[in-house]
Amino acid sequence: MVVCTGFGGLNVKQLISKTTVDALPAGALLVDTKIDGFVARKLPSGKVSYGFRYRKNGKQWWLGLGVHGQSGTTADTARAQAKVFQGQVAGGKDPGAAKLAEREKALQAKQAARNTVDAVLDQFVKRHVEGLRSAATVKQCLDDYVRPKIGSKSIYDLKRRDIVDMLDAIEGKDGELAVTADRVLAYVRKAFNWQMARDDEFTSPIVKGMARTKPAERARDRILADDEIRSLWKALGSTEAGPEPFRKLVRVLLLTAQRRDEIGLMQAEEIDGDVFVIPGDRYKTGEINAVPLTTAARQWIGDRKSGYMFSATEGKRPFSGYSKAKNQLDAVIAKQRKADELKPMAGWRLHDLRRTARSLMSRAGINSDIAELVLGHKLPGIRRVYDRYSYAAEKRDALEKLAGLISIILNPPADNVVQMGARA
Repeated sequence: MVVCTGFGGLNVKQLISKTTVDALPAGALLVDTKIDGFVARKLPSGKVSYGFRYRKNGKQWWLGLGVHGQSGTTADTARAQAKVFQGQVAGGKDPGAAKLAEREKALQAKQAARNTVDAVLDQFVKRHVEGLRSAATVKQCLDDYVRPKIGSKSIYDLKRRDIVDMLDAIEGKDGELAVTADRVLAYVRKAFNWQMARDDEFTSPIVKGMARTKPAERARDRILADDEIRSLWKALGSTEAGPEPFRKLVRVLLLTAQRRDEIGLMQAEEIDGDVFVIPGDRYKTGEINAVPLTTAARQWIGDRKSGYMFSATEGKRPFSGYSKAKNQLDAVIAKQRKADELKPMAGWRLHDLRRTARSLMSRAGINSDIAELVLGHKLPGIRRVYDRYSYAAEKRDALEKLAGLISIILNPPADNVVQMGARA
């Protein structure tokens, strides 16, 4: 129904019916003699448009009642609707203003549908994230943690409670993923600030104080002791310690000293023989990092020919659900340590495995520069510019020695605690 303000001069005053409408000349306006405000207008095209006109609060209104012959509109159906409007006006109501309010509400709803969190994130990623070296990590965080929780909501309906619930779900009951929650919060805050700069109506629900950790807490020095490494490896042999892709992935994290997402997003196309080539667009330094794959690491990676190597969907998508899987792993570790009469294992994070591997390389006598190169760090000072040697052999030797030391830790000479091989 079209709502217009203002209307033209009157031409003919007569009872509106099919007969009188058919006889109406083009451009003429027919005013009904029974219902005040009911009119019919013959358009230059020959079509007849019905309407109801009235005056309210000094403003003239025209409410469209349809075009004759379209959508079942006839003189009788238009008259019936005009009678309803006449009654509303007589009762002090303003049907024109009500219709405008309905149209405005519908427009806002349509606008809101175009401004769901998913839609805003799509635009933010396209215009701001694409091209960044951290693009893959940002997209993965948004896909894993944000879209499933609040993606379908309109940004205009978002409350602080929605953000808090999302962060609670990421952090987990024991706060294991508090740092991850803060990282996601930072990405979402940036996306919402970007939207606020473009949208007069949107105000971000993110406020100060939502972070889950303090700056000092974000720097960690936790490494796993030998007995904890043995407990971890033993637990990873249990099907109760999370899905198989997760359990394999955790082993590879310790054996390669790489970050979670660098291993978790590994694809078959990135494996060249016995070297894992991590693309620069998803590596923290922005440069390609070649990671030699030892026999110990390769047995947990598998031999999939395409797609993601750690996947519960036959390589179609990378593994997700780290929080739940980590909780399952911790539960098995706690159960087994209790049965072995060991004290409970202190809280730990997957990233602690990278720090543990680095410490083990020092313990194995690996040169500090080589150990740092294994981690993907750059050489210090001027050497970064002039030393372009790849150190591939040295990095492989370092990872072989790391695997050897882990094997010794898992199988102390005095008693075989747990085997490192695929049968563990």
